[in-house]
Amino acid sequence: MPSSPSPTPLAGVRRVAGAELEWQPSPSPQVWRKRLFHAGPPEAGQVTSIVRYDAGSRFHEHGHPEGEEILVLAGTFSDERGDFGAGSYMLNPEGFKHAPFSREGCLLFVKLRQFAGLDRERVLLSTAEGSWQERAPGVRSLTLYRSAHHPDHIRLTELAPGAQPPHVALPEGEEIFVLRGELVDEHGTHATHTWLRFPPGVTHTPRSPGGCLLYVCSPPGSASVG
Repeated sequence: MPSSPSPTPLAGVRRVAGAELEWQPSPSPQVWRKRLFHAGPPEAGQVTSIVRYDAGSRFHEHGHPEGEEILVLAGTFSDERGDFGAGSYMLNPEGFKHAPFSREGCLLFVKLRQFAGLDRERVLLSTAEGSWQERAPGVRSLTLYRSAHHPDHIRLTELAPGAQPPHVALPEGEEIFVLRGELVDEHGTHATHTWLRFPPGVTHTPRSPGGCLLYVCSPPGSASVG
């Protein structure tokens, strides 16, 4: 199995199947990662990863230049602010510091150095308690982050089994991470933990015979690096 991203070119679409990557060590023992996207220095660039904390693991206190985004996929993630179970979402802005750990172990979706701006507000919410909005028959979404001062629109989108949303145009591009189920479009079938980045101007027709849950960011957080 590959240990680092090998993007599959699909008419300009970047695609990395996280399930096919091997776990790699991080700077902290018992914390492991699968890098879906990386640009820049090995430990100081823009990174999008699946991160696994073993039970009892912890990181020393550290800061997050250009911000950090975390979505807890399983288990319980903790830091000085408290304990955060599956479905917890946080955007830690530039200048934020913490010493994270996990007593029971956890699985995270993490993006680093993709949220520059000292004026960003810290976001901490539970997706289980959010207000979902219907976007089309069988399609609903939950906004995680949106600001009048920054372009990012980050949300969860859920497709019910058999839903057939209308054709989608992406003038600014879009980033998708499949959280659950399978996403199908004209570019292929994308299983759980597949990461996709659509360049500006691409269109697609998403559907999911069995239903799926997606993390969606537009424009893509990593769009500035190619």
